Amino acid sequence: MVELMKAVQIETDKPLFLADYPLPEPQPGEVLIKVAASGLNRADLLQRRGMYPPPKGASQIMGLECAGEIVGLGDGVNGWTLGDKVCALLAGGGYASYACVDQGALLPVPEGMDLIAAAALPEAMMTVWANVFDHARLKTDEAVLIHGGTSGIGVMALQMLRVFGIKEIYATAGSDEKCEKITALGGTCAINYRTQDFEEIITASGGVDVILDMVGGEYVQKNISIARRGGRIVNIAYMQGPVVTVNLLPVMLKALILTGTTLRARPNAEKARLRKGVQETFWAGIEAGQIQPIVDTVYPAADADAAHAHMAKGGHIGKIILDWSDVS
Repeated sequence: MVELMKAVQIETDKPLFLADYPLPEPQPGEVLIKVAASGLNRADLLQRRGMYPPPKGASQIMGLECAGEIVGLGDGVNGWTLGDKVCALLAGGGYASYACVDQGALLPVPEGMDLIAAAALPEAMMTVWANVFDHARLKTDEAVLIHGGTSGIGVMALQMLRVFGIKEIYATAGSDEKCEKITALGGTCAINYRTQDFEEIITASGGVDVILDMVGGEYVQKNISIARRGGRIVNIAYMQGPVVTVNLLPVMLKALILTGTTLRARPNAEKARLRKGVQETFWAGIEAGQIQPIVDTVYPAADADAAHAHMAKGGHIGKIILDWSDVS
């Protein structure tokens, strides 16, 4: 008899619901996690609409990060044991009561941190590390702009930049309340994009060296405008759309790098390298409480549809989490 677990099911034009799925078996180098909590990401909303399919070989179930307890070990797993509390980056499968993940994408949950909070860490921290520190090669004397400063990625980026020693941290958000949160988390200049022009403000301040953007659209030209010579602009999403008309002459004149990345489809070895960078550079800050997971709202896993509606509406600060503790 096939063992079963619960997972969030997608059906066109219907609310999300829990359904039975076969329990996955860990392959060589993988562990099986009994999921306690899973983090929501906007990529999940796209996958639900058929616009962001999982990479080849990945679980078709939504969910790019989770936290829980290791309950199974595949062949060749080293350094992890049954019962370890972990959080993990996934290519898919996080919206389920069990998930398999490559050991290279695991991070240890700090002692004293609950698993709900831990589920807010992996995707955001590895995205920030991959794009701001690894890809854009941020230096300690440079200035940074984070668009979406109170998103799940934004609130983590602000704290990581502060711990890294960055002195000029700009961030945008859509309300005064969110701007206050940006300042509390280490931002040195919070800009309400509904009432202020970030291009005007940052230009007057001398520009920035690195920009992390998830908006796209009209922001693309503005980012080019405010980037200093040698600046790096990294897009990780295009909420205003990826198709734009821009003047690229400043890219040449200022020797800019205009680039973009995704995390989900990277090979396991690449994810392991990124995880190592996060762990070596920032995990001590997590353990010391200098960097803290920011959780906006927790929904029971059975209410995944309401959680998606909350994310789609916007207005949240930090992560939205699904709690699997009541799912057998």
